[in-house]
Amino acid sequence: MKQYEKIYKYTMAGLLSIFIGGMFSINLLTPNKSFSDSENRNLELFPTFSIQNLLDKKFNTNYEKYISDQFAFRDFWISMKSDIDRTIGKKENNGVYIGKNGYLLQKFNKPEDQDVKSNIEALNDFHLANPNVQKYVMLVPTAISILENKLPNYVSHVDEVTYIDKVKKSLNKEINFIDVNPILSSKKNEYIYYKTDHHWTTKGAYYAYLELSKNMNFIPTQKESFNIKNITNSFYGSLYSKAGFRHIEPDSIELYEPKEAIKYKVEYVDENKTSNSLYEMNNIKKKDKYTVFFNGNHPLVKITTENTNAKKLLVVKDSYANALLPFLLSHFSEIHVIDLRYYNDNLNMFIQKNKIEEMLLLYNANTFFEDSSITDLSE
Repeated sequence: MKQYEKIYKYTMAGLLSIFIGGMFSINLLTPNKSFSDSENRNLELFPTFSIQNLLDKKFNTNYEKYISDQFAFRDFWISMKSDIDRTIGKKENNGVYIGKNGYLLQKFNKPEDQDVKSNIEALNDFHLANPNVQKYVMLVPTAISILENKLPNYVSHVDEVTYIDKVKKSLNKEINFIDVNPILSSKKNEYIYYKTDHHWTTKGAYYAYLELSKNMNFIPTQKESFNIKNITNSFYGSLYSKAGFRHIEPDSIELYEPKEAIKYKVEYVDENKTSNSLYEMNNIKKKDKYTVFFNGNHPLVKITTENTNAKKLLVVKDSYANALLPFLLSHFSEIHVIDLRYYNDNLNMFIQKNKIEEMLLLYNANTFFEDSSITDLSE
């Protein structure tokens, strides 16, 4: 019996040694990758060695990250872990729930009371500094609030809509708050949020545009007036990258193109570039296909349309606005689009210089409560 135990131990030790030696050899021979498509992020490369980095323990930390990121067959191991997690009933990973029908739902983290207060005060102060500009605020609830029926069983979450309502009630009464929760809730059985990404779909943005038209007093373009074009069926978004869950069906992306074409020019001011399209179609070949809208986020974008007698609009926004902006072209002469996360100039001066008449602040609730740059409105 002892002889068999020895043989077993030696065999297992030998197999383990072969596995470790094999993986070590494969890791040495496998070229490093600088970017992970599935995770949509840059991977850690071999750290620069210096005595100072070694003493500060930075080298060791970065080297561990390097080994983790460059481990051979990394995607295979991540996929295997995903399968195991789902098999044992794991419902959440890295702040993302895996819900019903293949939906990934981003957890809403309870914001600090002071952060909520600071953002509200910034909006109210901005209003007082620009009394002649008609202002509209749209805070979009994310999928976890609208698609609660997709959440895993027995999962409770912080009520995002409660915080949105708190902003609504605390804003200066002359600021128009556009509540899109009712219309989105009424359409929750439609494809209004991506399954693998934190954004709403173009259809979801269109419904919000209809609600916006009621408040801004313009006649919206009806759905029949668009050619709805499916440009991809292989979109894996930010939540897919963040959560690590695999074997999920990809999303599709639609564009709503007016049947009666509108002439316009897009200027990416800080990059000193111009375009005759709102869309960067080459990005459909990339991992982050949502950047088909405006090629992602920019500090300042100016859209000039052929509606020379219409008003000028300023949109202060996060990336949720990118899918809604195309619907606004027929209603304004100029649309200035500012992302405060990247814009460094004084907004009050910008409004005066460009004779802005109306302003829309459009954020998803998660970003609004987490983004400290919103307080820049009051500076």
